[in-house]
Amino acid sequence: MVRLVLVLGDQLSPELSALAEADRDRDVVVMAEVRGEAGTPKHHPKKIALIFAAMRKFAARLQDEGWTVDYARLEDPANAQNISGELLRRAEARGAKEVLATTPGDWRLIEMLDDHPLRVTRLPDTRFIATEAEFRTWAKDRKSLRMEWFYREMRRKTGILMDGDTPAGGQWNFDKENRKPPRDDLFRPEPPVFAPDPITEAVLDLVEANFSDHFGDLRPFGFPTTHEDAERAARDFIDNRLEQFGTYQDAMLTGADFLYHSVLSPALNIGLLDPLALCKMAEEAYRAGRVPINSAEGFIRQILGWREYVRGIWALDGPGYMERNVLRHDRALPWLYWGGETRMACMADVVRATRENAYAHHIQRLMITGNFALIAGLDPAQVQDWYLRVYADAFEWVEAPNVVGMSLFADGGMLASKPYASSGSYIDRMSDYCGTCPYDVKRRTGDDACPFNSLYWAFLHRHADRFSSNPRMSPIMATWRRMSASDREDILYSAQTFLEKLDRGEPV
Repeated sequence: MVRLVLVLGDQLSPELSALAEADRDRDVVVMAEVRGEAGTPKHHPKKIALIFAAMRKFAARLQDEGWTVDYARLEDPANAQNISGELLRRAEARGAKEVLATTPGDWRLIEMLDDHPLRVTRLPDTRFIATEAEFRTWAKDRKSLRMEWFYREMRRKTGILMDGDTPAGGQWNFDKENRKPPRDDLFRPEPPVFAPDPITEAVLDLVEANFSDHFGDLRPFGFPTTHEDAERAARDFIDNRLEQFGTYQDAMLTGADFLYHSVLSPALNIGLLDPLALCKMAEEAYRAGRVPINSAEGFIRQILGWREYVRGIWALDGPGYMERNVLRHDRALPWLYWGGETRMACMADVVRATRENAYAHHIQRLMITGNFALIAGLDPAQVQDWYLRVYADAFEWVEAPNVVGMSLFADGGMLASKPYASSGSYIDRMSDYCGTCPYDVKRRTGDDACPFNSLYWAFLHRHADRFSSNPRMSPIMATWRRMSASDREDILYSAQTFLEKLDRGEPV
């Protein structure tokens, strides 16, 4: 009997486990553009366009390879506009009772499949380098789940950047060499732009007609939407930007939205690139002497280490992870995250880049928008919702641990050993934002003082009981205690005054 083979919009891989298990001559692939996924939450128009265009092209590829594909376009009158309904509709039409599905990276969809009226065989997502079982075994009985130790296991497993049993270059991690601040004269090679073909243009028109009320600019659009274009983008990064990537991966410059970053995560996270192949490309460039080891290792660590690790955390802890809020932060997400007026040059530039590109690099997300959300006490659920909406590479499995654990410390230290909170001094050191900002990064108090300064110390004050016993935070807490009572009072007053303006919706 015919079976349905579900392929979701972030599962566009020829090696997908559901396809590998299926019979090409008998089974039917089901793909669907549905409002239930595109509009809940209201995703960035560029993200929707990327997924729909890539889906249409992948469906055509499967058909060329001999698969039967039942594909529902958004405008199809019979489209149920949700994945469950599309499976039922196609099952009735095909006389199918069974579905093959690769496990989604979203607990809501997992639960939908597990409770579906049809018989669903849910297969592991084998596109990750570490299986969920491997991560559970690694995590079992550990007092702390630090990424560095998991990363080393992945290096040993794959042999990437290994010389026998020894890490290439004599050490596992070259992060100390990857923290240089930017220079104004940095050469800024742009990532390649892929001009929309007729298929993508049709999708852009569709998205413009149906999702124009979503935050973000749809055009210009230049993401790769095929495996071939994504591989060209990867090769361009290896050849033109990887050499300096490591050194300047934490740097930020106004208006320089990409610097030396790969911008490959959107293509990687929807299945247009293979993570292990990317790591091998970077290693090959290092072995050939084209890039230094700090850059190759830094890039590989983002994929083989961090990407695999956060997916493991998401799978290990279940859907309850997204609800964690150990710091009990509950402030509403302010309008400035949606482009509202702000005097803060760093926040304004990152939100602008996010609106225009559906992308911001990892330090902008962690140390600007994430740092502000942490020290201002924003509600983790609302912050998660924002990140999931606005970034083309954001899917629950990767977004939730990065926001809940890394940015907001809302999991209480399960993922990070310390909160990634900072005053304006870090931003000043690693960017040029402060040079043009109306706020004075050197001042802690007063109307013209950098808000990050007072918010940072007020955040530490609020959670002094928790952080004083943290070995990595105790020296900072001691600094706070050594300040005079009047200085502490002035700082807390400045922070409170700023937050009250924020709560009233006034420009800050």
